[in-house]
Amino acid sequence: MTERALDHVGIAVHSLDESLPLFESITGHKGHGREVVRSQGVEVVFLGSGEARLELLAPTRDDSAVAKYLARRGPGMHHLCYRVPSVAAELERYRVEGRRLIDEAPRPGAAGHLVAFVHPKSTGGVLVELLQEDRE
Repeated sequence: MTERALDHVGIAVHSLDESLPLFESITGHKGHGREVVRSQGVEVVFLGSGEARLELLAPTRDDSAVAKYLARRGPGMHHLCYRVPSVAAELERYRVEGRRLIDEAPRPGAAGHLVAFVHPKSTGGVLVELLQEDRE
């Protein structure tokens, strides 16, 4: 089995402006790469580098998955994200294993990466994001 590196831990928050100073204080890192991912209805910002990065996610609309998550569970850990060589190949591997997928195909994510999500009912209760740095 190929080892997959942790890319980041996603943290759902109500507001980046309100939450960013707290997480900058906790991590000792300034936020960077702030952007709106319109297709997912979120605004994101990253803290740190390498495998210890955090991604803060705040909803930009009430019908986004993050807004629904916050309404059900409140702020907190949202997902674990792993770097993979090919999101499409990983989705097929999960499909063959009988896992439940949120995304049937890769889609655009933050910073121009391809991403896909695997349903937490198939991953021990943890939402897993797959991230491909290079577009296919």
